[in-house]
Amino acid sequence: MKPTAKKAAKKATATTKKATATTKKATATAKKVTATTKKATSSKAAAKKTAAKETAVVKKAAAAKSVAKKTAAVKSVAKKAAPAKSVAKKTAAARAVAKKPLVAEPSTALVRRARRINRELAEVYPYAHPELDFENPFQLVVATVLSAQTTDLRVNQTTPALFAKYPTPEDLAAANPEEVEEILRPTGFFRAKTKSVIGLSRALAEEFGGQVPGRLEDLVKLPGVGRKTAFVVLGNAFGRPGITVDTHFQRLVRRWQWTAETEPDKIEAAVGALFPKSEWTMLSHHVIFHGRRICHARKPACGACPIAPLCPAYGEGETDPEKARKLLKYEKGGYPGQRLNPPQAYLDAGGIPAPPLGAG
Repeated sequence: MKPTAKKAAKKATATTKKATATTKKATATAKKVTATTKKATSSKAAAKKTAAKETAVVKKAAAAKSVAKKTAAVKSVAKKAAPAKSVAKKTAAARAVAKKPLVAEPSTALVRRARRINRELAEVYPYAHPELDFENPFQLVVATVLSAQTTDLRVNQTTPALFAKYPTPEDLAAANPEEVEEILRPTGFFRAKTKSVIGLSRALAEEFGGQVPGRLEDLVKLPGVGRKTAFVVLGNAFGRPGITVDTHFQRLVRRWQWTAETEPDKIEAAVGALFPKSEWTMLSHHVIFHGRRICHARKPACGACPIAPLCPAYGEGETDPEKARKLLKYEKGGYPGQRLNPPQAYLDAGGIPAPPLGAG
């Protein structure tokens, strides 16, 4: 081989080697680039994952915050509703007490409890009395008939003018109905009441010699006179025992679970069986006084009630002592009573006479 050819071959070989080396370098560089690209891609994926995680965390935090807000709102509403809920519970409890059936109580235990309640009330109301003004049996029977559907106070404010003009049964029996109606107008239902008092006056004048009879069977025959009125007259004008079952009496004996009866005659019989006959009249006064002053129909003053420990219906009314004291009526609350001329014992106990009609 010629020298020139050898040189050329050597150069070609060297060039090939250089090209191979360059190729290797390029391959290595390409690998590096590929590795870097992979790393970058991996980093980008990791970044995406991290961003996704961060987004998820933020979303969870937002959700938790929303739940916290809702929880706080619910708690706030619950807190605001708590008093109303408490009142509702108390009301429901009171209604349950009012509607619950009578508890089975042995008859001897019921008698003891009933008589103890009456003894306690006798100490609270030693001055208990009929709250209608009267000077004789005739005035009492007329006043009791007039007390239907009105207050004793209104009757007491009306009867002075009536009895001043018609002092006897004979006088009232011969009265002009229109003139009597005008006097009785303040008591309500004055036309019907006028008919009753003139009718009973006529019956007294014609059948009983102008005298009020002292027997139940005779009294109930008079116009406008039922058992309740008859017992008021018998007990307070003649001293003969009787139970007066008015609205207050009915309400209280049922609250005290002395009886579950609702008809006056049956209530009278059931309660009468619990007490000696000699106590019936004063028992009626004690119960009625308590019903008018403390154990009211709508808002009993339970927190000021002297017989609260003996009462199955305790809690039906206001139990807070201070609030309960504000519910007391008549002499217990420092207000006038119903009689214009009450007994001295009532005045001695701090009772205040009622004002006459038109006063104040």
